[in-house]
Amino acid sequence: MSTRSPKEGKKLEALDRLIEEIIVDAYGDDEQLWAFRQAFEDDVALPADGFVIGEPVSVIAIDYDGNERRGLTAKCRREDGSEYVVAVSDVVLPQISVGTRYIAAYRRWLNLDPYPAGTQKTSRRRRQDKATDDDIDLSKPVELVALAVMERAARCRLRGSDQIITLRASRLWEVVPGAIVTVTPRKQWRYGGHPYLSGEIQSTRIDVKALDLAALGLEEMGKWDPEEEYWGEEDDPIEDWAKPIIAHGPRPMFEMEQVLPGEDTDDPFNDPITRSNDLNDAGERAEAEKILMELCQADLRCLDAHSHLGNFVFDHWPQNAIRHYEVGLRIGELSLGDDFAGVLAWGLIDNRPFLRCMHGYGLCLWRLGRFDEAEHIFEKMLWLNPYDNQGVRFLIDEVKAKTAWEDREIE
Repeated sequence: MSTRSPKEGKKLEALDRLIEEIIVDAYGDDEQLWAFRQAFEDDVALPADGFVIGEPVSVIAIDYDGNERRGLTAKCRREDGSEYVVAVSDVVLPQISVGTRYIAAYRRWLNLDPYPAGTQKTSRRRRQDKATDDDIDLSKPVELVALAVMERAARCRLRGSDQIITLRASRLWEVVPGAIVTVTPRKQWRYGGHPYLSGEIQSTRIDVKALDLAALGLEEMGKWDPEEEYWGEEDDPIEDWAKPIIAHGPRPMFEMEQVLPGEDTDDPFNDPITRSNDLNDAGERAEAEKILMELCQADLRCLDAHSHLGNFVFDHWPQNAIRHYEVGLRIGELSLGDDFAGVLAWGLIDNRPFLRCMHGYGLCLWRLGRFDEAEHIFEKMLWLNPYDNQGVRFLIDEVKAKTAWEDREIE
């Protein structure tokens, strides 16, 4: 059963009519791509101000070179004059422009969400307003909350407000979405109506309680009773990790709210996380990361975006991966409080993003030699999800023994 509102349904019907008009005499993907290119040339005025992953750009050309896999491309110019080419589907134009409607139609033709995360305001998003010159005192350090991080810029909001600004600084590799960045400002300016700030990063920290985020909801899903679970054969000894869990007795079971901007409720297998994973598997790491950054910018409470950003760098840079995992973990913990005694079963699917963040965080702690902290995380995981679908019961003894990650037993 569709959960779309009548208004959303009408918007999609209008897009379908536009697509039919564009490709009416075109057969096959190649001809239809040429038809879309011609439609952009005829009806969309360029250059036009827009955004690519939150970075303001001027879109100066839209083209198609015959490569069906690449599709339509957009040549964009940054405020420093440098130019680069991206997929048209990654470009966001002002909502009231004709170009926005054509990009939405093109995305729908590609079987993508026509209005992806970051292009629309939803009830779950914080309102985002542009910072003004009066919002920043250049004589004092400024605290920013990172929303999306690119190679040379970070989309941020001023801490304690909803004012949005783009930070230009070095050392951005230390910054992850959800981190608080303290900057010594150097210069503030506007380009294309969007505010910019340059400066030197003095420090970064993870302090989720200071982000002013609404806690994710918890829905009670009945009782979990250890007496009804399988703990091995009758004559087998109970493993040490399970004894306190069994002794505690029944506990309430919960499912944590999952925030996933851009999710298509009619097609659960076509969501932004799946698309990002598919791109990563195809070797398109940069494009995959863009999608995840869009999700964080739309709502920092998208825990799966944090967990997958951590996964992307886990193998080679655990010191970076741990920051992504920790942000997601701490955001989820806002819902639990200090005395949470319930169960977050892996089988309740919306619990998985939080459990993934916790698992990645624990593994990074182990890799970085922080054994006591890793042991605490793994014990907490077993308490929250006694089914242990992620297999930490097979790791915790080596962590307790302070076995180096490189010396761990690998099956």
